[in-house]
Amino acid sequence: MTPRQLKILHAIVETYARTAEPVGSNALCEQFETSSATVRSEMAALESLDLIMQPHISAGRVPTDKGYRAYVNSMDAPMHDHRHEQALARRVKSAGEVERAIKNAVESLAHVTGNLGLGTIGPNLYLSGMAGLFQHPEFYGGREAYEVARLLDSLEEWLAEAAPGDPISVYIGRENPIGRTSGATLIISRFESPFSSRSYIGVLGPTRQQYSPVIGLVEYTGRLLAEALN
Repeated sequence: MTPRQLKILHAIVETYARTAEPVGSNALCEQFETSSATVRSEMAALESLDLIMQPHISAGRVPTDKGYRAYVNSMDAPMHDHRHEQALARRVKSAGEVERAIKNAVESLAHVTGNLGLGTIGPNLYLSGMAGLFQHPEFYGGREAYEVARLLDSLEEWLAEAAPGDPISVYIGRENPIGRTSGATLIISRFESPFSSRSYIGVLGPTRQQYSPVIGLVEYTGRLLAEALN
């Protein structure tokens, strides 16, 4: 993939996240100050690499799971929204007890990202934002919603088995061992706590989302909880 193709991939991922509509060449021409034919040629190259796909005849393109993975792997440092981080820090630090701190963090993540917020510490699983999750057009019903439910039903067992060890881990679509066809992405941070060697905080949402600010917020929340609980 050439540098220009990577930039076009980033533009497609970010435009699709905002609009939920397949992205056509005309939408990218002004951004790259080049002809529609040139953009179409670069998009064809990205499609041949299985990084984007055409969901319908005569439609624009959308990223594939492989395309989202290339996007996440090539991102700069995650974006940090200090206003949201400060609000979240106030809720966690004022909680007064461990369970309330986790619940406040999960609820805040759900509210800010529009995804399902989730946290686990020891055998306890905390969820918030289920209604918001199923308001995304990807999960209005049918197979995808069923697969998301399967993933949630097995989430604790899967986290215990997979034991993500990085400060931030991103599982995109088919990378999820459960609910592979759900079109969902799990963004999760493992953090240290005196109550469990496997404590996690994160969100579950559609693969079509603004990765940089969400990853930044989940990463920050993991650090915040580690400081608050230790």
